[in-house]
Amino acid sequence: MQYVGKIDRNLYKVITKDITTDEVVITDNQIQHIKERHPNDYERYSSYIPEIIGNPDYILEDKNPNTALILKEITDTDVNERFQLILRLHTSNDVQGRKNSVITYLNINKSRYEQYLRNKKILYSVDKKE
Repeated sequence: MQYVGKIDRNLYKVITKDITTDEVVITDNQIQHIKERHPNDYERYSSYIPEIIGNPDYILEDKNPNTALILKEITDTDVNERFQLILRLHTSNDVQGRKNSVITYLNINKSRYEQYLRNKKILYSVDKKE
């Protein structure tokens, strides 16, 4: 298990108000899942995970409870990419001692990014500060 950053609980309360910790981890199993299903994404972009969870562009409603679908566009000198990250938030109903956890993480193209914005319920937008 690797620690990958912290969330702003106030920001993520759009998913649930019952968030027990601000710490975020990723398990070895999830890293393996990402490496198998999205080749090279983890190796190339994992350094952006703290930025994605700390400063999301959008938090969208996910079909699973206490789970956020996070979208982030990163543009810097080396990268101009869009990312999707699924984050499971730890609540008081979950096993004590666990943390918020990255379920999956991948690089997505512009059309997929825009499709999510059209078809999913936007709970938070960096532009609107809902």
